[in-house]
Amino acid sequence: MSEWPNLISCLQKGRGRGRVVATRDHALALDEFEHASSLAPDLKRLRGRSVLLSVRDMAKVAAALIDLDGCARRILLVPPGWESRRLEAAASDAEADAIVHDDEDASTPTSVDLTVACRLPLQPVSSPRIANLETEWILPTSGTTGAPKLVRHTLRTLIGAIGEAPSQQWATFYDIRRYGGLQIFLRALSGRGSLTLGAQGEGLSSLLARFGDAKITHISGTPTHWRKVLMSGEGLRIDPEYVRLSGEIADEGVLAALHKLYSRARIEHAYASTEAGVVFAVDDGRAGFPASWVERNGAVRMKIVDGALHVRSGRSALGFLGEGAPALTDNEGFVDTGDMVEGRGDRYYFVGRRGGIINVGGAKVHPEEVETALNAHAIVRASRVFARTSPITGALVFADVVLRDGCLPDAASEGDILAACRASLPAYMVPAGLRFVADLPMTDGGKLARHG
Repeated sequence: MSEWPNLISCLQKGRGRGRVVATRDHALALDEFEHASSLAPDLKRLRGRSVLLSVRDMAKVAAALIDLDGCARRILLVPPGWESRRLEAAASDAEADAIVHDDEDASTPTSVDLTVACRLPLQPVSSPRIANLETEWILPTSGTTGAPKLVRHTLRTLIGAIGEAPSQQWATFYDIRRYGGLQIFLRALSGRGSLTLGAQGEGLSSLLARFGDAKITHISGTPTHWRKVLMSGEGLRIDPEYVRLSGEIADEGVLAALHKLYSRARIEHAYASTEAGVVFAVDDGRAGFPASWVERNGAVRMKIVDGALHVRSGRSALGFLGEGAPALTDNEGFVDTGDMVEGRGDRYYFVGRRGGIINVGGAKVHPEEVETALNAHAIVRASRVFARTSPITGALVFADVVLRDGCLPDAASEGDILAACRASLPAYMVPAGLRFVADLPMTDGGKLARHG
């Protein structure tokens, strides 16, 4: 028996329950992995290889991960939309010598000498599986405020925050190639229920309808995902017991709106990052986290250094990958998350990313902090703050704003919103102007798009 966990062994807990990973186009029966594979007849050829996983369909991504963990030396998860230059560089850093794909026209890095197609339905394997390697999982960071880095994990670090759970029917708005979505994929596989996922290009209405048909009980997404649900008016297509927010700052406006919409659900916002792993989850209905959690002893240690949150735990990544990559931790083993916090009373509140600051005449403005003030207004559903160049101050703060249904996008509304901002923010943080929009751009990872 293997000394470490692998996904095939994780599936045994829910054996015989008819569990599936379902997308719009596929229902992947998890019990079938005992005798079948999405990579047959090439699975044995991938053993010990560093595999670049470049697969579009989410059910095939799930199948390939189950097949490769414990078999491949390394898996590099490639998010959708990577251009060939980035793909080539990542393959070189990961020493990739094989690629798993589901597109015959997909770009193949020059370092790769084995190409394998991922196929569904699963095909029988000719001999028993051997899953006794501790596979290294390589995940790109989101690149929200800079170029993505490659981060090294193992299944042990990835499932460090996942405990025993009763049958839970999971769904997520995330892509499972991203850290947040991968966490939900692993929670579902480690439990006794099924998982429902989105499909490329699928609209929110269709996705919520499928989640409802699957009778999901547990669901996760970013605050941006959840604001889009709230704006759609179709949130009652689901009736969850548990709602999870992660990936961005969760303000009290979106938390209160979700409590109102899903009155029987436990609403929880989690803090995690690809580098630091899962750090904590908060379920008291308030933004931020208790100040008493900082520097307490436990499996996860936190400290604040120059306003930034630093974390040490066994769930953190092993390090960055690639020539010239920086050290992930300091000499005490702490990861600098780059997320800035501010203490107010008995609580710390997230105010933004260190790399996302807008410099207004030498004063630092965190876009997220201004968005929290905007979103607190009664007529505002969501907002996005950005910079515009100014010849005098270097930059000025502007914002895109989505209004609640029935509110007029006129000068009176703009004046009312800006007056509220002036009452709660320093003058340099108040937007110089608003632009009323019907929707806000979102990245492939489900976060608010900060650029473009």
